[in-house]
Amino acid sequence: MTRYIVLGRFQPFHMGHEYLIKSALSHVEDGDQLVVAIGSKQAGWEPDNPWTIEERQAMIQAWAEQANVEMELVAIEDINDPPNWVAHAEKIHGNGILVTTDEATAQLYREAEFEVRVPKMNQREQFEGWRVRQTAKMLSTVYDDDAVREVLKASIPKPVIEWLIETDGLFRLSTFETGVHAG
Repeated sequence: MTRYIVLGRFQPFHMGHEYLIKSALSHVEDGDQLVVAIGSKQAGWEPDNPWTIEERQAMIQAWAEQANVEMELVAIEDINDPPNWVAHAEKIHGNGILVTTDEATAQLYREAEFEVRVPKMNQREQFEGWRVRQTAKMLSTVYDDDAVREVLKASIPKPVIEWLIETDGLFRLSTFETGVHAG
């Protein structure tokens, strides 16, 4: 059995994450396992990490149910110690093959003697978490659900958009300071 590991903060779960999971699934054979490892377990309710671990798990599960994807979800607390990160994370996600498009993460895992697969991603910039969060933040006080759906559909899968709308998961983004003041 081979474990294919997709690691991310999933703040929020977006189409780049969907692409990584589908890339990992393209290698999964009978008996293999897909593990989605959610980093920054302790983070939530802050500008770069607005959603809690429970909320991020719910987003991923909403997507997985509609996509008919089976996976094991695990959560990993940050230790803010890159040289020791892989050993720490491996205790939770297990040994296997990491699937990532993040070169720094790929390098850490290679140095720890993990096999790493880096799928080619044509639109990586569009699916960077900070960009997706900024777009969502702009919509956080828009009360037209159809407008929110229309704008977010370019970067967030539909089941996650629906989860964000149904749980009012965008509103908290409006409470974070941007560092830019109008006056």
